[in-house]
Amino acid sequence: MEVAPKSGSIRTKDGFADFQLHLEFATPAKVDGNSQGRGNSGVLFNGIYEVQVLDSYENPTYPDGQCAALYGQSPPLVNASKKPGEWQSYDIVFESPRWDAEGKIAKKAAVTVIHNGVVVHHRKEYQGNTPHQKNGDYSKPHAPEVFIQLQDHNNPMRFRNIWLRSLRQYDQP
Repeated sequence: MEVAPKSGSIRTKDGFADFQLHLEFATPAKVDGNSQGRGNSGVLFNGIYEVQVLDSYENPTYPDGQCAALYGQSPPLVNASKKPGEWQSYDIVFESPRWDAEGKIAKKAAVTVIHNGVVVHHRKEYQGNTPHQKNGDYSKPHAPEVFIQLQDHNNPMRFRNIWLRSLRQYDQP
């Protein structure tokens, strides 16, 4: 499928907690623009925790905005991006945040991201939501089940082979 510019983001109807997500994506083969204006999209959880999708092949941009970054918070350990137009893969293990009865964060959201077979984040905690040029926080509690969204950021982006499997808190008694 392709996200056409200004057509709106794609999101799941259902919510999921603690899961593995696999997806493949391709930035436009024709390079048009630079930095954040080049093959820009994102994989968002509940619309607030983002793993950046960007054409980062020979494309300088700010570190926590490059492909596979936890947007606005943590750059990937390495740039594993392929050339524009080539299919790339993400395997993302997302662990949902949890709040206690008083609404205080008890367990932060954590993510492992494997980009094109390379671990670029390992159980990295989100500092909270991922707003643009602001610090994230956990001030708005939500259910552990989150929707998944492929962002329309006014750049054509192709996606395929998307699947998800629940981890169902296997480590709980």
